[in-house]
Amino acid sequence: MVIALIVNHEEFHSYVTSRGAALLRVAHQLTGNPSDAEDLLQAALVKTFLAWDRIKDRSSLDGYVRRVMVNINISSWRRRKIEEYPSDELPDVPAQGDSRQHYDDLERALDRLPTRQRTAIVLRYYEDMTEPEIARTLGISVGTVKSSVSRGMAKLRGDLLVLAEGPGHTS
Repeated sequence: MVIALIVNHEEFHSYVTSRGAALLRVAHQLTGNPSDAEDLLQAALVKTFLAWDRIKDRSSLDGYVRRVMVNINISSWRRRKIEEYPSDELPDVPAQGDSRQHYDDLERALDRLPTRQRTAIVLRYYEDMTEPEIARTLGISVGTVKSSVSRGMAKLRGDLLVLAEGPGHTS
C-alpha cells in the first residue's frame, strides 16, 4: 500500500510539473484573476490527486482537471452574490503598444466580461469545445451558451475597438 502511494505521488508530481503551467492558463481564463486561478487550480489538483487511483486513462488527465476546474468555478458562482453590474461607462483606455500589449488588452477585455460569458468563450475558443459540450459542462442550455458567447464576443469586439482607437480618438 505504501509503495503504491509513493508511485502514485511521483506520477502525480510528474504530471503537475509537466502540465501545471498550461492548466494554470486555463484556470486564469476561467477566473479572470491570477490569484483566483492559482486557488482554482490548487483545489482542482487536490481533487485530482484524491481520485488518482480511479483515473484509468492517463491520456485524459488534462480534460479531467479542466472539468474539475469548471465544476469548482461553477459552484463558486452559485455560492456568491452578484458582484458585477453592467455600466454605461467604459473604463480608462490604456495606450497602444507592441504585440504583448495586444495580448494584455485581450486579457483585460476578457477580465471585464461577466463570468458566464468569459467561461463560455474560453471553453469555445481556447478549449475548442462545441456548444453542446459547453452546455453539458456548465449545466445550461445550448441556447444560453450561444447567447453567452455571442454577447461576450460583441462586448470583446467593442472593448478591443475602443482600445485600438486609443484615448485621443474622437468620433
